[in-house]
Amino acid sequence: MSEKVLVLGLSKSGISAAKFLREKGYEVYLTESKPDVDAEKVSELKELGINVEYGGHSEKYVSGSSFAVTSPGIPPKSEIIRKLYEKNIPVISEIELAYKNTKTPFIAITGTNGKTTTTALVSHILSRKYKAPCCGNIGVPPTSLIDEYNDYLVCEISSYQAAMTKDFKPLISCWTNFTPDHIDWHEGLENYFKAKAKLFLGNQAPEYAILNAKDEKLLEFSKTCTSSKIFLFDTEDAPNACYIKDGAIWYKTGVREERIISLEECPLVGHHNYQNIMCGIICAEIAGIKNEEIKKGIMTFKAPEHRLEKVRVMDGITFYNDSKATNPEASIVAIDSFNGVDVALILGGRDKNTDLTQMCNSINKHIKTVILIGEAADRFEENLIKNGFNNIIQEDSLEAAVDKAISLKPDIVLLSPACASFDMFRSYEHRGDVFKEYVLSK
Repeated sequence: MSEKVLVLGLSKSGISAAKFLREKGYEVYLTESKPDVDAEKVSELKELGINVEYGGHSEKYVSGSSFAVTSPGIPPKSEIIRKLYEKNIPVISEIELAYKNTKTPFIAITGTNGKTTTTALVSHILSRKYKAPCCGNIGVPPTSLIDEYNDYLVCEISSYQAAMTKDFKPLISCWTNFTPDHIDWHEGLENYFKAKAKLFLGNQAPEYAILNAKDEKLLEFSKTCTSSKIFLFDTEDAPNACYIKDGAIWYKTGVREERIISLEECPLVGHHNYQNIMCGIICAEIAGIKNEEIKKGIMTFKAPEHRLEKVRVMDGITFYNDSKATNPEASIVAIDSFNGVDVALILGGRDKNTDLTQMCNSINKHIKTVILIGEAADRFEENLIKNGFNNIIQEDSLEAAVDKAISLKPDIVLLSPACASFDMFRSYEHRGDVFKEYVLSK
């Protein structure tokens, strides 16, 4: 009788893990708590010989499992995870499952913001010499890639995924930044930090650790990564570093210092994106990519959709789609990217009721006009006025907000909502697509 394995969740990663394990000869039981599932997916899995249940986790599926593979959305405090621990059934992430079944080195990229862009950029630069696909939290389960040849797996790691790793040991681990997020899932800010820190410490310590020197918590943390060769970005004050000097990005290791690319040649705007590029340069240098190829890789890179994505230039106005900014912290990053230009900011959506003080401060420094839409409009207007910003317009739709913005003839029209999308759209992707389609139709 073959070994029984439990897979939690009918997600992309759960489905990929179940298929991989079944191909390897395991008796696979996939269990999903939600009662409403995609019947086609269930039928496909059953045809492969995978047992599937939904609407709850039965004792029949759980008991006798050698180990369980969990999906990123299931928190450690959930009843099913607690039950597995009580039964002494090991629980791992799909990423750890992939790692245990391949010799391909992983480049792991984590962080509160910027990890998707950095993951895509690293993969793009490395692809000039190697086969190095993106995977992980970016939407491609690594278990779907490990039966084919790759030189590297460039893996975006969320805090959820990192929390459920035990032996996952990347060749390179990168940490872009750290700000409060996902506090409920991790049951506290310190647990959120510890989840990401696992990728740098103990038996999971990588050969190379890359961290953001401008993030004080990460700079301090870098001193504890004693098992890895440390590279810092956004500072000159380290033996192995990448930094901005004289309008360009430079890389140094030991006494060797090299100019990689001017800021004017970078297709990504904003200091946060320069940090993403610096992190990517270090990864490429470690992987042995020549400087000229790194530069070409950066110059030909297109940012992932909905992340400060340049849509078009029309009549001297540049339009940016930053629909992925679903909280004030993310919008601040976009807002702070523009200095000394006339920016019309489209803000609003479904309110998360978070503190708006810092965002209002950034708006005061960088934004000329705010155009508000959605359920959050009134609270946002109240907070902006309270913080000394008064050039505010409310509109009933995203299209009306774009029309109003164009009529003001600014240098920049920026959609960076600082809110969820669900009051007016299916998702942040849908919101960004509507914005782009309308702007491109003008």
